[in-house]
Amino acid sequence: MSNATNQFASAAMLIRKPVATVFNAFVDPEVTTKFWFSKSSGPLGVDKQVEWTWEEFNVSAPVKVQEFIVNEKITIEWGDGAQLSTVEFSFQTIANSNTYVSIKNYNFQGSADAILSSVRDSTGGFTIVLAGLKAYLEHGILLNLISDKWPVEMR
Repeated sequence: MSNATNQFASAAMLIRKPVATVFNAFVDPEVTTKFWFSKSSGPLGVDKQVEWTWEEFNVSAPVKVQEFIVNEKITIEWGDGAQLSTVEFSFQTIANSNTYVSIKNYNFQGSADAILSSVRDSTGGFTIVLAGLKAYLEHGILLNLISDKWPVEMR
């Protein structure tokens, strides 16, 4: 993780589903598109490189898997140039087959103000991702949180 201990974004949530189900939700774009991005060039895996797209915003991000430990951890680099950062997804089994997911985003680029803005945006963004994941996996509800955060009228 970055040497600057306070320059990271963090979000975490208990998901009342087995770790294999929750882990797969981040690996398989057929599931991930239900709560996060709208399109992927493929599933995540060891040494994979994919592209995630948010079609409603006309935005894409290159994603390179750095570490892939089934049902435990996924580490990626995503973005490019000044937008490049590292994201760690950690999965921990909790009693009764529940899963605690924690996400850390770090190695932000730029000035102190740019890093602070990235930390703030990433913390809020990943909190929304986890809320959407929870609603989808636990209740089968598509909340459309990502697209509703920035309605068309505000873009």
